[in-house]
Formats: sequence, C-alpha cells, structure tokens
Amino acid sequence: MFEAWQDVLRRIDEAVVSIQRPAGSVRLLAVSKTFPAEAVRTLYGHGQRAFGENYVQEFAAKRAALAELAGIEWHFIGPLQSNKSRSVAEGADWVHTVDRLKIAERLSAQRPDARGELNVCIQVNVSGEASKSGVAPDDAVALAGAVAALPRLRLRGLMCIPEPTADPARLAGQFAQLRQLQQALNARGHALDTLSMGMSADLETAIAEGATLVRVGTAIFGRRDALNRSER
Repeated sequence: MFEAWQDVLRRIDEAVVSIQRPAGSVRLLAVSKTFPAEAVRTLYGHGQRAFGENYVQEFAAKRAALAELAGIEWHFIGPLQSNKSRSVAEGADWVHTVDRLKIAERLSAQRPDARGELNVCIQVNVSGEASKSGVAPDDAVALAGAVAALPRLRLRGLMCIPEPTADPARLAGQFAQLRQLQQALNARGHALDTLSMGMSADLETAIAEGATLVRVGTAIFGRRDALNRSER
C-alpha cells in the first residue's frame, strides 16, 4: 500500500509540474470506502490525513474506530439522504455531494456549533447522465447562493463525476465545464477554492483542467472485490 500511495503522489506531482502549477496546489483524498479501518490506520501512519467515505454507516463506524488519530480529516463523498444526514453533519469535515437545498439545510441544522463550519462542495452533473447525481450546471448558481447563506456551512467548491469515456477531449471538456462554473460563481462574489475532480484513471486530465483535490481509491488500496462491496 505504501508503494501504491507513493506512486499516486508522484503522479500528482508530475501532473502539477507539467502544467506549471504551484507545488502543493493539488491535494490527495484517499478513498477508503469498503476497505477496513486498519487500512486507513496504516496509510495514516505513512502520513496521509484526508480520507473519503461513500456510505453513512461505514463512515460512522470507521470514524469511531479511529477516533484517537489526531488530525485525520473525513470527507463524505457519497450520495446523502436527508434522513441519514445527522452522523455526517456531526462527524465529517467535508461533504462533497450537496446537490439540493434540502440536504444543505439538514447539514446546517444538524451541525454542532462546537465542530465549527462544515466544508461543503456542490456536486454538479457535468455529463447530463440521468443516472448521475448532481445539480444541473444551469441550476448551480442558484443552489450555490442558497447554500452559502446557511449557517454552520462553508461553501468551498464544486465536485463532479464525469461520464466514463475513452475520448480524452470529451473527458477534459467535462472537467473544464466545472472549472468554468467555479470561475462564474467566483465572479458573482463567491470564494470557491476547491475543485474536487479526478480519480485513479483520470487524475492527470483533471489536474490539467484545474482540480485542487483528486479522489483516489483503487490506485492506492487495490480493486474492491465482492466481499468489500457487501460490507458497508
């Protein structure tokens, strides 16, 4: 696992250098969904601090099991139902998948004052696929304004999951759409500093289009087998 993690960090550094962006301008989020808490503990021991989880029950269990790890940063990156939002609101440091106002309102209401502001990203459906979560790009401006006005939340940026495609130009275009939307929102007075985009197979393309945080699981932890997927 250490060698795989180091290889991903190398890929990120090389991609940053290749487009002459500042060193350290892209963070790695290690997506630990379906892998045991001990895998997280091991990678934490090597120096990784930010971890991403997709399932509420699994997130809550791992957070409890690893509560003694100082400085660990939990990102919730999966679909979130309003009736399951409390443990995420109380325990996460980031939520990447806000795609409707109701979810944001629940997170805001349930966030403890003592935890400080919850960092949130709006998920945008840049591919237009009916099967994908995310707000339509044309509706993102209104949602951003409403989310930014809520207490105990800090709107940090945008997130997307592009359409799987073998066409590099099409893939880059979807990432570019998210960057352009960020620029449009910032021109309206927002201060979005985060583009959460890019995964194991396409992180270089995402970085070239402006990603500031890449979500990588398989390239670090390995493929998720059927047993892993059933343990949520």
